[in-house]
Amino acid sequence: MNTIPTEYRLEGDGTNIQELPKVSLHDHLDGGLRPQTLLELADELELEVPAPDVDDLTSWFAEQSNSGSLVEYLKTFDLTTAVMQTRAGLTRIAREFVQDLAADGVVYGEIRWAPEQHLSRGLSLDEAVEAVQAGIEQGIDDARHQGRVIRAGQLVTAMRHADRGLEIAELAVRHRDRGVVGFDIAGPEAGFLASRHRTAFDFLAAQFVPVTVHAGEADGLDSIRSALFDGRALRLGHGVRIAEDLTIERQDDENTYVSLGPVAQWVRDREIALETSPSSNLQTGAIAAWGDELVDHPFDLLYQLGFRVTVNTDNRLQSGTTLTRELALLSDAFGYDLDDLETFQLNAAAASFLPLDDREELAELIQDGFDRA
Repeated sequence: MNTIPTEYRLEGDGTNIQELPKVSLHDHLDGGLRPQTLLELADELELEVPAPDVDDLTSWFAEQSNSGSLVEYLKTFDLTTAVMQTRAGLTRIAREFVQDLAADGVVYGEIRWAPEQHLSRGLSLDEAVEAVQAGIEQGIDDARHQGRVIRAGQLVTAMRHADRGLEIAELAVRHRDRGVVGFDIAGPEAGFLASRHRTAFDFLAAQFVPVTVHAGEADGLDSIRSALFDGRALRLGHGVRIAEDLTIERQDDENTYVSLGPVAQWVRDREIALETSPSSNLQTGAIAAWGDELVDHPFDLLYQLGFRVTVNTDNRLQSGTTLTRELALLSDAFGYDLDDLETFQLNAAAASFLPLDDREELAELIQDGFDRA
């Protein structure tokens, strides 16, 4: 099982955050492996690993991921994707991924991954998607047998520095009724605008497939503009650098007066969700312009200004985290209470790529769980 501690309590009333119903919108499959599983699959495939046991491997990931550079952070995925090249490996990892989400109180999760990175041992794109879907369904069944309720879907991702965007978009459409809920582009952001994949986004728009785009993490407003204009993004993956379009006019003891630039105004007024991942944003330097501590994260400013902020993990293995832990860290940094945590979950439910009726049911499930708390 996942070795990350799970019990975090809300300061003040002692609510166990793990037991609250949660929604996960930004969580990478190749960033959520259990270290033990990685070691076992590497042994089966006769792959070298940088550490011989779970503890040392966990420490290796932590050291590699705390570089302050997205490029260095992404290198850890060379190892995780190497063990995700077979049908059995993909199915096992997806199954455990859902099990771990359910154990953390997640009731709905969107699992993003790039099938084009998992073909080195003979799988086709469609076979890879089918293998992951089999694991997701097994994980959901496992959770149900343990008395937990979870729903999960795939976000099929194209690598923004590659040239397979349209091919992956077509893959998403083929599987839209078999587990795929939306489309994403990921990978090195700077220098690779969403406009590179405009043909794919045009196709997806014509097919009415919802899109989220990594933007505003390793690049700034130009990347966000392209995600919105070329990608028709309904959500921004991370999106924290939208804060570059905010100007603090003045402050006093009680208030901060902020003006919004046109991009920030559009994102806020259209309620385009920001898929923030606090720990990851620190690790990759996404918030370096504001500081290097969680309290420096623009999350709270964006929240107070009315942006649709959501809380996510990005990569649970690399960040050594869970959604429960991310919420606890934010609560400690900014003094959030139970009502704030509920707002973040309702924001995520509203921004999910579920049909409207299902989003409303999800919101009711969240409200009931928080009422009980």
